[in-house]
This record gives sequence, C-alpha cells and structure tokens, in this order.
Amino acid sequence: MKKRHMTALSRRSFLAGMGAVAAGITFMPRRGFGQEEEKLVNFYNWDTYIGETTLGDFQAATGIEVKMDLFADNDELFAKLREGNPGYDLIVPTNDYVERMIVADMLVPLDHSAIPNIENLGEAFRDAEFDPGRKYSLPYMWGTIGIGYRKSALDEVPDSWKWLYDSDKYSGRIALLSDAGTIIQMGLKYLGQPLNATDPELIKQVEEMLIRQKPHIKSFAEDNGQDLLLSGEVDLTMEWNGDILQVMEEDDDLDYVVPKEGGLIWQDCLCIPKGAPHPQNAHALINFILDAEAGRDIAEFIYYATPNAAARALAEDAYKSNPAIFPPDETIAMLEASIYKGEDYQRLVDEAITRVRAA
Repeated sequence: MKKRHMTALSRRSFLAGMGAVAAGITFMPRRGFGQEEEKLVNFYNWDTYIGETTLGDFQAATGIEVKMDLFADNDELFAKLREGNPGYDLIVPTNDYVERMIVADMLVPLDHSAIPNIENLGEAFRDAEFDPGRKYSLPYMWGTIGIGYRKSALDEVPDSWKWLYDSDKYSGRIALLSDAGTIIQMGLKYLGQPLNATDPELIKQVEEMLIRQKPHIKSFAEDNGQDLLLSGEVDLTMEWNGDILQVMEEDDDLDYVVPKEGGLIWQDCLCIPKGAPHPQNAHALINFILDAEAGRDIAEFIYYATPNAAARALAEDAYKSNPAIFPPDETIAMLEASIYKGEDYQRLVDEAITRVRAA
C-alpha cells in the first residue's frame, strides 16, 4: 500500500519542486481514437496542485510520461495559450476562464466515452452553467477565496475585507492575490456589490480604494501568499483556501476565514486545449484523476474540496468534515461564482489594475 501522507513541510517541498517535472503513463480506453500517440502528456497546472504520487501512479498504470509546467493565475494561463497552443495537452482553468476559452474557441470537446470515471462525480458537478453538458470541461477541485492570517499578530479575527482593502491597521503586513479579476471582485464584495458587477463606476471605486490602500500592501502575490504568511513576511493574505490549509499544518498560529461580506466560490476544471499534440493521453490522465482512489489521494494531499463523490467517500474524516474545505451552508450562501463577462470587461479590469500597480 502506497504511503498517502507526508509531513506538511515535505509535502510543500515536494510540490514546490515539481516545476517542470514529470512522470509517465497510458491509462485510457482506446476506443474512439485513431493512431496511437507518443507516450507523453504535457500538463499545465497550478502550483502545489497535484498529489504526491499521482503522476508516478499514472505512469506505472499506463506507461505515459507526464511533463508538468506551472502557472500562477488564470491570466497567465490564458495569455500563454491565446496566441496558439505551445504544446500543452491538459490545462486547469477556473470556471469563468473555461467559459472565456470556449468563447475564444481555445478548447476541444471531450470524448466522454473515454472517461468512464465521470460516474464518480457528484451529481451537482456533472453539469455546469459555464459549460452546459460538460462538453469542454470536467471538475478537478472547488473551493473559496478568503483571508489567511497569523493569529498572534492580530487582536481579532479578520472577518472583513476591510483589513486588506481599507485600513492602515496592518500596514506593510498585507498581501493580495495578483489576479486582476479577483482583486476587483473581492473589492466589490467589500463595497456591498455583486462580484460580477460590470458598472465602470463601481470598478473605478475599487480602483481608487486600492490606490489609497497601496502604501499599506506588501505584495500582490502570484499564488504564493501562503508562503509569505508562513515565513512571517505578512500577517494577512488573500488566498485560496487549500493553500492556507497546507501551511496551517506547518504552523498552528495560522488560520483562515471567509469574510462576512462574502466572497468567491470557484471550480477548477480539466480541459484539453486546441492543438493538443496528445489528446488521447490527455483523456487517459483525466480519467485517472477521476478514479476514486487517485482522487482521494490528490484531495487529501492538497487540501481542496473534491467534486469526486467516490473519492470523498473514501477520504478520512479529518478531510471531509473540515469546514475550511467544505464550508457550511451559511458560508456558501454568502459566496458567488464568477462568470465570464466579455472581453470589454476584461480590458476594463486589466487597465484598472495596471493603474493601481503604477500608482
């Protein structure tokens, strides 16, 4: 039986060192495809977002090598593929970027007959408003964005976006995510607005608030706010819940909260980009990831919420009963999913954050 757990430090050291790593495999039904492919999958994924042994297990089960590159946010992923696929077979965009890529004709339809482990998904994840019928995407993980914080450095739980957007109380000890859309959306939530609001005046209000707050912001973190928090460089950071949960295992002075104004609920998805050189093998890797045991091992290792009902059923109670992973209904009621709002909106947001950074 393979080892399913490591110390938190060794987990993060392992994941952080996986930059251009690999493993290899061949695990898919071969019906519905043509000529056999080179035994390779080029995987473009988020940092610290795969199981300890997933790629090696896939290689042992199938014989296909997996080479994995990392991106920091959806903007980087989209920009890398906008001008043409440089050779990736499998990517992991978030729900609104799945829709953006569908509109831009950047994804290929999935062959569901080659992914029988779709049956392991929970009913709520078998369809999606952003991808009706799951034609182009299948869910990988879901979760929230909130505030990670150091308990001993604060005199209260930072249960408001105020402490990141509109206060000098923790000046120089604050990090925000670098993703332009997320920064604007959480600012809108703090102002009591829907995070999908597109009114240019509202976006301008968030921009002006960020410019006022900028002297107090230590960093716009490229998916490493949890590392800044763990190292003591900041005391509060906007971050993905699973990333904070990973460092909470290393330091019990750290915690995570979804602010009272609400926030974002998101879903990261497995997609095959147009021009993928090894689409058969990409289908094989998707099917392997959706296996019950493989899915459990990934979920328990990276601390994000799995949409895989069969995997969750096999998971330990400490994982499946953790409210920071699977939020209670009253927290979910405060959350909104981001939707794709068109390229004009995207330009508006990008230009606003460019001005913030230049201020």
